[in-house]
Amino acid sequence: MAKTLIAILLVLLSMHALPDLLRFRRFGWLRNLLTPADGQARGTSSRTVWITVLLLVVTALIQAGLHRHWFGILELAFMVVVLYQCWGPRDLDEDIDAVLKAPDSERRRAAAQRLNDGVTEQVLPFNAAAVVEAGFAAALSRRFGVLFWFALLGPFGAVAYRLVHLLARSPAFAEAAGDLRPTFERTALILDWLPAHLLAWTLALVTDFDASVRAWREYHAAHGQGYFTLDLGFLGAIARAGVDADVAAGDAGIDDVNDPLTELADTRIILRRALFAWIAVIAVIVIGGWAA
Repeated sequence: MAKTLIAILLVLLSMHALPDLLRFRRFGWLRNLLTPADGQARGTSSRTVWITVLLLVVTALIQAGLHRHWFGILELAFMVVVLYQCWGPRDLDEDIDAVLKAPDSERRRAAAQRLNDGVTEQVLPFNAAAVVEAGFAAALSRRFGVLFWFALLGPFGAVAYRLVHLLARSPAFAEAAGDLRPTFERTALILDWLPAHLLAWTLALVTDFDASVRAWREYHAAHGQGYFTLDLGFLGAIARAGVDADVAAGDAGIDDVNDPLTELADTRIILRRALFAWIAVIAVIVIGGWAA
């Protein structure tokens, strides 16, 4: 777990200090690998499954082969490279900055659409509730989901999460997924279920606890499907409640909960708090392991 924490910190540091490296976080090579040489769509789905399984097996073998060898240095390097590649792919802070700093409403709305990248292909309405939900959905897909599975299963978990999400939700991989895209989407929801719930509890802790829990209960009461379903819409409801409470408290000097820019700026602050909270928990686990 100590190497996991170090890898996470190194990845976060590299993204902050070396933003130009983001251009290497591309999956064109994977799209080319999944595309048959003859360009025919027939059999693409089965090819995609086999290649996906092969990539996961190779990742697991490398992970196992490097474990506790060469003083853990190569294993740590592998963990850093894999997590960096699987994080994102787009940088969420940059996408939020693009919205907040856009010079006019037209470019602001265009920039806001990038928040949906890797989550949904639907057009994002530019209102306070929509941008908050989009920000948290993007954070789950780009940060917290991959972080959870990386902490739990190492590089294998991060690669599995990113591959499934690309095949389920990226327009660039729609042809490769073929008729299996609904299956990949359901798998993506399954992989998101635990991190979404952990993120929801984190939001309750770093924002208004009562408002967050109330929103959680009201959402499930309104939809009547219970807590143990693949409906992750509760995260958006809790996000709106937490951000609204934060903005209404006037922490940023502005208390307009209907202003999309104010709400989005506070969304970024809360997501950073949540990320720091997750890292702090991992650090406590590491320290506890050393103490034991």
